[in-house]
Amino acid sequence: MTISRKVIKGPIVIYRKFISPLKPPTCRFYPTCSAYALEAIEVHGAARGTWLAVRRIAKCHPFHPGGVDLVPSRKELR
Repeated sequence: MTISRKVIKGPIVIYRKFISPLKPPTCRFYPTCSAYALEAIEVHGAARGTWLAVRRIAKCHPFHPGGVDLVPSRKELR
């Protein structure tokens, strides 16, 4: 794992470990946005994975139905 991936994944891991347990489960997506972000960064690298995670978080509003939204494979993005 590269340094940039570790640096970007660090705050997400901290959020999942310390902040998320304090809040009630309200995520409208499966997998949760933090799990999606970790997987996207792992599969697509730091830059593209972060972009995918930001796009996913932007969908998190009352007017979006939510549901299953899996990380696209590398092949699907081409």
